[in-house]
Amino acid sequence: MRLPGRHRALLDELLAIAERLYAESEGFLERPDDAQLWYNRGYAYGILRALDALGYAPYFGDRMQRVDAEDIISGHELMPWGKAWQHGLEMGEKETREVLAPAPGRGSAD
Repeated sequence: MRLPGRHRALLDELLAIAERLYAESEGFLERPDDAQLWYNRGYAYGILRALDALGYAPYFGDRMQRVDAEDIISGHELMPWGKAWQHGLEMGEKETREVLAPAPGRGSAD
């Protein structure tokens, strides 16, 4: 996927953040005592979900091939750690969209 320079740099940075958070939160399902791990995992998933919704999935290439299933937190949604994951997801999506949004008065984010 061919992208303008600014978008390429932003996408590389967002993917690097998601990759780092995925690595750091490995095994989060076995750690309900660590809400920060759950939040971070949700945040990483939110970044990837927003990028996919915005049409950037082809840019991923071989990166981020092992993302979580949609129902990864099934059975945990009402627990504090499940809520931390959900909040991370929402913030990851929101902030990714904000970063990629065009500046006021501009038609694109290039």
